[in-house]
Amino acid sequence: MGRTFTAAAVQASYVLMDREKTTDKVIELIGTAAGMGAELIVFPEVFVPGTPIWIDSVPVWHGDEEWFARLADQAVVVPSPTTDRIAAAAREASAYVVVGIDEREPHGSTIYNTLLYFGRDGQLLNKHRKLMPTGSERTVWGMGDGSMLDVVPTDLGRVGGLICWENYMPLARFHQYSQGVEIWVAPTLAPGDAWIATMRHIAREGRMWVIGVNPCLRADQIPADFPDRDRVWPVNDAEYGEWVEHGNSVICSPNGEIVAGPLRQEEGILTAEIDLAAVASGRRLFDPVGHYHRPDVFQLSVDTRARHAVNLVTDDTDPDVTPA
Repeated sequence: MGRTFTAAAVQASYVLMDREKTTDKVIELIGTAAGMGAELIVFPEVFVPGTPIWIDSVPVWHGDEEWFARLADQAVVVPSPTTDRIAAAAREASAYVVVGIDEREPHGSTIYNTLLYFGRDGQLLNKHRKLMPTGSERTVWGMGDGSMLDVVPTDLGRVGGLICWENYMPLARFHQYSQGVEIWVAPTLAPGDAWIATMRHIAREGRMWVIGVNPCLRADQIPADFPDRDRVWPVNDAEYGEWVEHGNSVICSPNGEIVAGPLRQEEGILTAEIDLAAVASGRRLFDPVGHYHRPDVFQLSVDTRARHAVNLVTDDTDPDVTPA
């Protein structure tokens, strides 16, 4: 059944395309949230080193080469000194930390929208890459695969979830439900009341706690020395406005009620007391993969194999290969 604990949704601004300064903020905010009693601390989507905001402010393929090059340079390799620093902060706080990053392979240029799960001992417990970037996101992020859809068992409960509009993928949700997820994290960039309704629906559908967390960034927080700063987000253009990321963080209970938030147009940390007994009691009425599922009618097949660009076949791995 677990126990009652405090969870935190950290709505904050990043330092656009600056990995080190944004990681400094992550470390500081982990300490702040832990000081509020949080044992599970969740950060927004691609928080380190921030959202490639130009995908919504300039035409596709028109002069974004320098920005993408900066994203590739500042993206996070896993593992790396950046992940080591976050791991150390989680260990110092004795808290589970979930943080969104722009990730790349050590020798790659494709960027992935990735979620990292750190244990309270600082160990990297899980890595999830967003399965399907949305719309203009496909100009900067590659696609994840089915090998990174695991739910993480912890001493607080079973933690899982999806990134932004992945949450609209019914089969991805069902796969996570089948793994017994109890605390659902939903880092996102999505604004507005419709997203809050989605968070409430998922909480009620899965009968679990849902932590939705957004970044919050004003146009005047874009670094003054950012390349083509006035073009990446036109500060004085009424169409774009003061806010680049409005924030929209919320925490919902297993019956779909809002227990914290939504928090908008300000930085802050939402907290809620998480009681897993509410998950069990909620599933007495509706368990989407238990007594309210019909496996005789509906079956889901999930391919959890990793997809690699190259699969090496050697004498050691394939006994049928004859040496040349």
